[in-house]
Amino acid sequence: MGIGYVLPDTKQWVKTEFMTPGLPLALAEWEALRGYMEYEINTLDEIQNPLSIREEGDPPWEGAHTIRNAHRRLHQRRRNGEVGWFYTLGWYLYHLLTFWTLPGYMAELETWLLRRSGTKSLPPEMVEWSKPLPKEQWAQPSEELVRLSAEVRRIRERDPQRPIEEIFTEAYRRQGIEA
Repeated sequence: MGIGYVLPDTKQWVKTEFMTPGLPLALAEWEALRGYMEYEINTLDEIQNPLSIREEGDPPWEGAHTIRNAHRRLHQRRRNGEVGWFYTLGWYLYHLLTFWTLPGYMAELETWLLRRSGTKSLPPEMVEWSKPLPKEQWAQPSEELVRLSAEVRRIRERDPQRPIEEIFTEAYRRQGIEA
């Protein structure tokens, strides 16, 4: 997946590319970027699935807090009668055999090492370019994008389990746009 743009002050072409293992993931990453731009989503807390093991205020990485959240949620489900002793024992056995906590603690160590190494300073041009624009200078979505977004939302509401690439294909077809 790649994103290209021209820096307004220097007219220099800048391109960012990164690998994605498949089309659905590339589309999901693009949708995250589009959501940030179109709906002003600025934090994970605003869009986090309430059933996930990440809780409000958690750091953006999965680490020791993720493990604590999963333990807490398992025992809450056990107290509520949602799961029994056999499920709880199986949960612990499975996670013990798969060394489930190891990646979480390794992520904590890596984060600690990165923070300890200090922050790298950004070039002054990038700092200046990254400052937020006043609201009156914000770009507005085109009519075509507004129509396409509304169509995607309609199709998605009708069949939320449908793959996102099929939803976009149908939305493009309905709007008369070549994909």
